[in-house]
Amino acid sequence: MKKESIFLSKGFVNATASVIAILVGIVFGFVILLISNPSEAIAGLGYIFRGGFSGGAKGMGQVLYFSTPIILTGLSVGFAFKTGLFNIGAPGQFLTGAFVAILVGVKWTFLPAPFHWIVAVICGTLAGGVWALVPGFFKAYLNVNEVISCIMFNYIGLYGVNFLVKKNIYDSLKALSQNVATTAVLPKAGLDNIFFNTVGNTKDISTLNGGFYIAIAAAVVIYIVLNKTTFGYELKACGYNRFASRYAGINEKRSIVLSMFISGMLSGMGGALLYLSGASGRRIKVVDVLAAEGFSGIPVALLGLSNPIGIVFAGLFISYITIGGDYMQRLDFVPEIIDIIIAVIIYFSAFSLLFRNVIIKILTGKSDKELAAPVAVVDDSAASEEK
Repeated sequence: MKKESIFLSKGFVNATASVIAILVGIVFGFVILLISNPSEAIAGLGYIFRGGFSGGAKGMGQVLYFSTPIILTGLSVGFAFKTGLFNIGAPGQFLTGAFVAILVGVKWTFLPAPFHWIVAVICGTLAGGVWALVPGFFKAYLNVNEVISCIMFNYIGLYGVNFLVKKNIYDSLKALSQNVATTAVLPKAGLDNIFFNTVGNTKDISTLNGGFYIAIAAAVVIYIVLNKTTFGYELKACGYNRFASRYAGINEKRSIVLSMFISGMLSGMGGALLYLSGASGRRIKVVDVLAAEGFSGIPVALLGLSNPIGIVFAGLFISYITIGGDYMQRLDFVPEIIDIIIAVIIYFSAFSLLFRNVIIKILTGKSDKELAAPVAVVDDSAASEEK
């Protein structure tokens, strides 16, 4: 049996398709830079390529900090994709998890460290899962399209969290949610000794904390669950064909509900890890805007092709160029420029299947369907006897 070339492997072709989408997005972005500010276009592109490196070690720490929630929301969306569902409710689940984690961090001061932050993360994670349960039940038992119910729950979650923040954990002087107790702040886990800039005799430390390790661990766990366990096989089988799964003895209703619950847990964990970062970290603003981190999970899942390992790298990339776009404002570019570039990358990432087919055609001269067609087996020994 002839061994398949690495250049024809599914992983290589899919990764190449994602890289092409990124390159096309950057080319379009450069055109936009030329239109908006021709004299600084090349310098602006340099900031994008340098990303977090423009801010030194602290800047790279910020890349990892802001990649933490979008890796988890990307895992949330990607996990649902793998099981045949489109969880567009990640923003609402993210906010719900963030609120519960902050509430525990502010109110449950009777818990000592490290139990306080651990309990806060667990509660936020479960809150995200519970918020995703209702669309999961609607899909499983009433056949309600999960996209519709998730969109509705996004806004219910947004305004519900705004109301509860104002009632329970609102700092009226800063118009933000209150700082969590110091015992609820995620530990730096040694990262403060790596990602910092020296200003005079003091350290300018990034906001990065041990939450990044948790996000990577979650990606590894999801990869193992999906690819190495019977439970993951059942979830994916239900996603491919729920009727065939039912015939094979798989409880498709349970699979749908559990898939949405796990997906929501990942988004809720992302919210918890982002907001349990102390005074220098993020806090909830009471505004009528859904969390960008929730929607960022969609392009991250697309670029990562719903593979947990690919999602980690896609999340790091999106965070990297976003931070680069922030530094690009030193050249008087409007902040929306980097959002446009990311949007173009997202748009072309949806064409990854087309890119994949083109790559296969170039490498083999055959289409993807022709390669997938059954091939007749030739008995070499019989042929040699005839000779």
